[in-house]
Amino acid sequence: MHVTMIGTGYVGLVSGACFADFGHTVTCIDKDASKIERLRSGGIPIFEPGLEQLVASNVKAGRLFFDTEAAEAVKKADAVFIAVGTPSRRGDGHADLSYVYAAAEEIAGLLDGFTVIVTKSTVPVGTGDEIEKIIKAKRPDAQFAVVSNPEFLREGAAIEDFKRPDRVVVGIEDERARPVMTELYRPLYLNETPIVFTGRRTSELIKYAANAFLAMKITFINEMADLCEAVGADVQQVARGIGLDKRIGGKFLHAGPGYGGSCFPKDTLALVRTATDAGSPVRLIETTVKVNDDRKKAMALKVSATAEDLKGKTVGVLGLTFKPNTDDMRDAPSLDIVPALEAMGAKVQAFDPEGLHEARQLLPNVDFKNDPYEVATGADVLVIITEWDQFRALDLDRVKLLMNAPVLVDLRNIYKPADVRARGFKYASIGRA
Repeated sequence: MHVTMIGTGYVGLVSGACFADFGHTVTCIDKDASKIERLRSGGIPIFEPGLEQLVASNVKAGRLFFDTEAAEAVKKADAVFIAVGTPSRRGDGHADLSYVYAAAEEIAGLLDGFTVIVTKSTVPVGTGDEIEKIIKAKRPDAQFAVVSNPEFLREGAAIEDFKRPDRVVVGIEDERARPVMTELYRPLYLNETPIVFTGRRTSELIKYAANAFLAMKITFINEMADLCEAVGADVQQVARGIGLDKRIGGKFLHAGPGYGGSCFPKDTLALVRTATDAGSPVRLIETTVKVNDDRKKAMALKVSATAEDLKGKTVGVLGLTFKPNTDDMRDAPSLDIVPALEAMGAKVQAFDPEGLHEARQLLPNVDFKNDPYEVATGADVLVIITEWDQFRALDLDRVKLLMNAPVLVDLRNIYKPADVRARGFKYASIGRA
């Protein structure tokens, strides 16, 4: 089949490359000429394990193409995917759908024969209806069907998630779209992946409900972590104890400094706004958003309490991205923690394996280093914010010699307290007495 992907951001590029690997012919469209030129020359604008090789192999095989002009690609396409950004709108928290609607306008003028138009971007309930109206208004003669097909990709594991998903959700209102979507995802039938066909509005809501539930689960275990510290319990054992219950499950029960990234913060906020507008408030999610925001801000206080005042001290920070195996800094806890540390009078020096380019623009006062040991050098306290693998087995004896004072604040619980303290460190973690 011929697929056109509008947008070469995280979702569009990963989805386009994976569809090409399924055997479809895919053209990825982006108005950013420099990005397209970079992709054509083999460069990848985002960090995602395995993506560079996947793109290269499918370009070489003649299945994956990149272009700034959509006309030819849309005319040939059996399916056109809209995979543009839907950031939180300033002022009210609603999803900004201007890029989605602009893409719909452009697609409408280029349609030639029956085409399935698929919303891959995360959008509020009813967006598919609006896309349909836009296209009908511009091209009353066009033969098309608008479909919702939300993505459930984890940054750092996106290719695996696309090729071996728990499920594929497809929201349709026009039965002509069903065979097209079935054929697009036909390779997944070999793995017996459930293809869940629903109404379009239901599909749109499934995406928000899934992310909100996972965000709520993270926030729940973070609040349990605070309670564990207060009563002398161990949050990791609590998480294991409840996670073994099949009704609960162990995923997303890892206490830390709060969730971030490109999805959970904006999607929970957008769901709250949608529900409020519909007169059916989602109070659990409203509380989740507030508790998570407060938690990220409170982490600096934990560092200060452990280090016994930060004024004039140097804080070494390990990890800046919102999670490991990505260069994504969007809503990362570090963006709240680091400025708060600086406001307390600390000088911050930091390292991240993949996020430094973006971090330099977002955290202009930080002294960026080349590796974890440079960060430890001269530090009065060392803080682990993101659990990159290379931070899990630091030579703590070497770290201690490099630091002004052996103080370690582990916001991801990647070390065992007894092991760290045995090496002479003052050690603080999350939810462990």
